[in-house]
Amino acid sequence: MPLVTIFGGTGYLGQALVCAFLAGGWKVRIAARCKPGATVDGDGPSFVAADLRIDGDVARAVTDANCAVNAVAAYTERGGISYEAIHVDGAGRLAQACSESGVDHLVHISGIGADPASRSRYIAARGLGEVKVQDSFPAAKILRPSVLFGAGGGFDAALAGILRSAPVIPLIGGGRTRLQPVHVDDVATAVHRVAETKDASDQIYELGGPQTLSLKQWFEELASLLGMHPHYFSLPFPLARAAAVVMERLPSAPLTLAQVELLMKDNLADPSLPGLEDLGIAPKALT
Repeated sequence: MPLVTIFGGTGYLGQALVCAFLAGGWKVRIAARCKPGATVDGDGPSFVAADLRIDGDVARAVTDANCAVNAVAAYTERGGISYEAIHVDGAGRLAQACSESGVDHLVHISGIGADPASRSRYIAARGLGEVKVQDSFPAAKILRPSVLFGAGGGFDAALAGILRSAPVIPLIGGGRTRLQPVHVDDVATAVHRVAETKDASDQIYELGGPQTLSLKQWFEELASLLGMHPHYFSLPFPLARAAAVVMERLPSAPLTLAQVELLMKDNLADPSLPGLEDLGIAPKALT
């Protein structure tokens, strides 16, 4: 039975990854700084305490693994966590450890829009992390999902929380940014299938769902489902950036600068790159 080490296996996507690999007959090892509280039906995963910033932790976590998945993400910088430490150096450290340990497969979760030349520190870090991974582990598969939705969390849950919190909703950038929401389970299935393939021809996948809609349209669809009739107002990007700088200092940041910067460009899968359909996955729709 093959073994996969999932870094970030306690997060929203990470938990879906754990379920997908267990269902596929894999042994699962969760590598995270905090032990998971949730349980999984059947033979559950094992756990190893590991910090992506520490060489020894990463090397120990991938020992004897057939595959490693990097699903660690940081949307704010605080308490020794920085975009560079996690998305650049941490990603490179894991790739190097996998190369040295003889791990067969490495799947790196990035995001649509990752760009090492971006003026956004967050977006640039995601792009630079991809470069580091490819340098240290050339056969690595890089998956770039659009915004996630699904049970128990995701971007739709965040939007629903905003709708419930106020009768007037600010639309960042006028709500014109186009998104291609992808179900968290579809992304987890894609990671599992990529981990099992021996085909090395496709290295980068962009994963989007079957619908393209603007941020405002997504708010309106959710509001209709919830039976709500909110009012909207446009929040220009400069004001949204200023508000995010303040808000991300709060313990549970309702808005981060990284989120605002991601909304400054459409978040759509590149049709020239392979996606869910190429992996035999029929993507789930929002409704």
